[in-house]
Formats: sequence, structure tokens, C-alpha cells
Amino acid sequence: MVKTIGTHSGHFHCDEALAIALLRRTDEFKDAVLVRTRDPAKLAECDIIVDVGGVYDPATHRYDHHQRGFTETFDDKHATKLSSAGLVYKHFGKEVVGKLLGNAVSPSDAEKIYLKTYDCFVEALDANDNGISAYPNNITPLFKETPTSLPDRVAKKNPSWNEVVTNDEVDARFVQASELAGEELVDYVLRLKTSWLPARTLVVEALDKADEVHSSARIIALERSCPWKEHLLDLENERGLTGDKSILYVLYPESSPEGNWRIQCVPVRPEGFENRKSLPEAWRGFRDDELSRISGIDNCIFVHAGGFIGGNKTRQGACEMARLALEL
Repeated sequence: MVKTIGTHSGHFHCDEALAIALLRRTDEFKDAVLVRTRDPAKLAECDIIVDVGGVYDPATHRYDHHQRGFTETFDDKHATKLSSAGLVYKHFGKEVVGKLLGNAVSPSDAEKIYLKTYDCFVEALDANDNGISAYPNNITPLFKETPTSLPDRVAKKNPSWNEVVTNDEVDARFVQASELAGEELVDYVLRLKTSWLPARTLVVEALDKADEVHSSARIIALERSCPWKEHLLDLENERGLTGDKSILYVLYPESSPEGNWRIQCVPVRPEGFENRKSLPEAWRGFRDDELSRISGIDNCIFVHAGGFIGGNKTRQGACEMARLALEL
């Protein structure tokens, strides 16, 4: 017998659009018929209901979040109240993510991607639907943001205020919105698989060999250039590498035929330029032979005036720059 998915009719939002897209990627509801209505009798006949009905009960597949007293979050580490997107992801997300990743990813890495997808994709949609701002209300924006977020683009699928459309036309637009939301989540998960996870592996390998670069184990050398800041800070937290055990410098080869190497300071925060330990002030703003003369290290290319990054023609030279910077 064909399953039915129920949600409310009329104006739609990103949370139920994604919730339906997720259910469409499960074995149980992949072929289900979508019913958009606010008629309680029709909703009661549905096999699963999202974003309407005033009930949260996984045992009977009821996933609404609007009722008084609802306080469900993704887990104890999160404070954001769930929307229908987060509710469905919490209960069906592992299946969806698992199908997208396939057998090439280990169970532990699949779990990391499942959690990362909530943290960096789904939670923002939960907050948006529940009226939770990413910033304190007393902060005044410096400019108007471009309305191109996923919730913005889903909202634009709704009819405009002065547009005359039928219920069937609104339902068709909701299907388009749901497909849009689903495709974005799929793209995000697959990018975690093909880009984020391999980068994390490189950082893990570099951390494991930190004592081979310097006896302090506070310098790591990546085998390839990759996004490393977020991974490094996460792995340090996991391994208890804080204070005088934290990493200060990261070395990596440039993606250029010359084979040059970079030395980069680890920032206090991934998105900031405040460093745990900047490169020596005496090196900053100098290049090539002059920098080599000042530092006493061969093959130097540059040190940025801000002291957060530098370059050398060889891996050995970059290592020497890091070792000397560590001691100064």
C-alpha cells in the first residue's frame, strides 16, 4: 500500500520543504504520496505528518514543533529548538546520509558527516524557522544582506502577495522548493565526503607525525595544501592539545609547479587573523635574498607584513623558518 506524507497547505517554509526532501530519500517514504492540507481528518489518515498537527511523537510518525511546551533539540550539545527539518533529520538523517555516502566511508566517518551536516546546514534552518538570530539583537548590521540564503530562495517559490494562483499551483511550487532544498543538502553531504573528509585525514596524519617535524610537536607539515584550520582546532580539542601543547605553525606545499612551501600561523579562531604566535617581527614585509639574510635561512620567498604567513622554496627551508620562529 502506498504511504502518505502529510504537511500543511498554503504558504510554505524551508523547514518542511527540507523535511519532505529527506523523507523522499528514505526506503519507507521514497514513493509516498504528498498530501498538503490543514484538514485534521485528512492529516490523521497520513502515515507521517510534518510541520502541522501539534504533536511530536516519533512512534506514530508525528513531527510538529509549533505546540506549546515543545523544547526538543538535536542533542544535549545543542540549544537550538528543532523545526520540522531538524526533527526529520534527527530521526531519518542517518539513513539519508548513509545512502549518499555509500560503503566507501567508514561508520565513524559517516557519523562525523551526519553531525557536521546538522551543525553547518540543518541547524541554521531550525533557527530560521524558530525566529532565532545568529547574532545578538543589539548588534547593528553594517550593510543589508543579499537575500539569497536557502530559506530566502525557498520563500521566493511562494506566490507573491498580489499573485492569483490555484491551490494546485502552490502545491507544485512547494514540490519545486522541496527539490531545491533536498538538492542543496545532497550537494553539501557529498562535498563533505569528497573534500572535507579527505582534508581532515591529512590533518590527522600531520598531527600524528608532529614530533617528527620538531621535538616540541607544535609544528605540523601537511602533505598537500588543503583547508586545515577548522579540522586542526577540532582535533586539538579531541586530543586535549591545549595551552603549551597546541599547534603554532602549519607547513604545506603550494599547488604550483615550482614546489614552494608555505608556513602559516595557527589563528586563535578559524576565521580570524589573530595568531597564537606570529612570525618574527624582524622578518615581516621582507622578501627573497634580503629575508634570507635577515633570518639566516636559505631560499626564503617572503613573510607577510601581518606576520601570519610566509614562504620558502623548499620543505626544509619552511621547517627551518618554523623552528626558528618557535624559538624567538
